[in-house]
Amino acid sequence: MKALIIGGGVGGLATALTLHVHGIDAEIFEQSPEVKELGVGINTLPHAIKELAELGLLEELQRVGIQTSELTYANRFGQTIWQEPRGLAAGYDYPQFSIHRGKLQTVLHDAVVARMGPVVRTGHRFTRFEQTPDSVTAYFDKDGGEVSAAGDLLIGADGINSTLRAIFFPGEGPPLWDGVVQWRGAVIKKPWKTGTEMMVAGPRNRKFIYYPISDDVAEPGKQLVNWTVTIKLAEFGTDMQSSADWSRIGDRELLHKYLQEADFQLGEFDPKSIVDATDQIFEYPRCDRDPLPYWSQGRVTLLGDAAHAMYPVGSNGASQAILDARCLADCLSGSNPVPGAIAAYEDARRPPTTEIVHQNRRSGPEQVIDLVEERAPDGFEHLSDVASDEELRSIIKGYSTMAGFGKDQVNK
Repeated sequence: MKALIIGGGVGGLATALTLHVHGIDAEIFEQSPEVKELGVGINTLPHAIKELAELGLLEELQRVGIQTSELTYANRFGQTIWQEPRGLAAGYDYPQFSIHRGKLQTVLHDAVVARMGPVVRTGHRFTRFEQTPDSVTAYFDKDGGEVSAAGDLLIGADGINSTLRAIFFPGEGPPLWDGVVQWRGAVIKKPWKTGTEMMVAGPRNRKFIYYPISDDVAEPGKQLVNWTVTIKLAEFGTDMQSSADWSRIGDRELLHKYLQEADFQLGEFDPKSIVDATDQIFEYPRCDRDPLPYWSQGRVTLLGDAAHAMYPVGSNGASQAILDARCLADCLSGSNPVPGAIAAYEDARRPPTTEIVHQNRRSGPEQVIDLVEERAPDGFEHLSDVASDEELRSIIKGYSTMAGFGKDQVNK
């Protein structure tokens, strides 16, 4: 069996590796001329790290990332709303990693090349496909000419702007923007606390996020830290003024203006000084896509953001793509013919990811911050006067169970 994979990002590379373990050949087609370490920080949750550990990648992830030990949710005044251990510190069998997106991609890419050989084809822009009852052929623009490849199945792991998805649903249009812009960057700083903690401060439309992603920096005693500033600029449904592109350079002066208006009061964290110390900032519209009625046609299917693009809430974007990869490989290694295996994969993965898309639109676990902001917009003296522990715990634990990373789910 041979799979053709469109997209050389986290989802596509994880899929190739997982298929390889199951004895299935794969070839990856990436439209970029080369594989680059793009983006900034992301978090990968224990249920996804479990899959990567079973691929033998845990040691490399430990080398390039940070094992997250604690998460704090706070209001914009820095008052703690929820705090909990994460990953190994919370009793999981597998860690949670905070890591540079490009470093994670490199770990996966290097493993693909080492184990599978030169199967990543760069400079191939997918254009169309044809399928018969027995095979599928994908067509690509390569240096201005059309080339093709044939296989047993075609997987669209080509992101939120997926060409394959657009073929399935030609009238869908661009991603849906909720009016929020996220500015992001990475800067070298002294560790906060032990250097393994992350913080999310402020409600959904005025938020500051801070977490370390690497200890591998030239300055002793310092780390590379990822930050995100989220500000609502327009109403939901407004046309995006920029594309959903992680590499778009951000407008520093505009960010300064909105930071002043946001008035974060976070003690030792001064978002403005952190932004000023950052060499390069990126700007991204917070957007997703509506869940689809189906992902597949015969021997062709979608995976990762191409199937279920979601807001970057709750650390589930890359994590869910990795879970997709494992599920698809398991289904293909069974006795079903390829179309039946793909249908089983969709049946298993489309319902839970649809729910995550909807939950992330409601802020996911960060609803605890929104709840307290609504009830105490100017801060609080005693949190218990604003929201009970049971209320907050229900939101947090309900989300982790729904998204599949409850401790009992991962450790079973």
